[in-house]
Amino acid sequence: QVQLVESGGGSVQSGGSLRLSCAVSGYTYSRYCMAWFRQAPGKEREGVAGIVSDGSSIRYADSVKDRFTISQDNAKNTLYLQMNSLKPEDTAKYYCGASDGGNWDALGPRGGPPPGSFRYWGQGTQVTGSS
Repeated sequence: QVQLVESGGGSVQSGGSLRLSCAVSGYTYSRYCMAWFRQAPGKEREGVAGIVSDGSSIRYADSVKDRFTISQDNAKNTLYLQMNSLKPEDTAKYYCGASDGGNWDALGPRGGPPPGSFRYWGQGTQVTGSS
């Protein structure tokens, strides 16, 4: 059974930084995509950043480009999202997601990954950028 567990969320002053982690277990696919998403109250889930399992491709939503960095440590089975220069607009619940096996195009052509391309989800962790 695939399990994704996010951690690292919290409240930070505008301009501050946080690093989110997503611990992955039970996922044995050899090729897949991992990604971060966020959802604010009353808003649709939005793709933030995604990465292919071999690190060959990375995508970022325009709203976070140059501020957030996605990375993964396959040896530790962990996905990360380094968030710098946080803004109040970044306030949301952040989720990590994983595609099904063999899905190389789950990240989409550009921008944030489409939520519909991801099958497995964590419970989310709240991030609040206060002003």
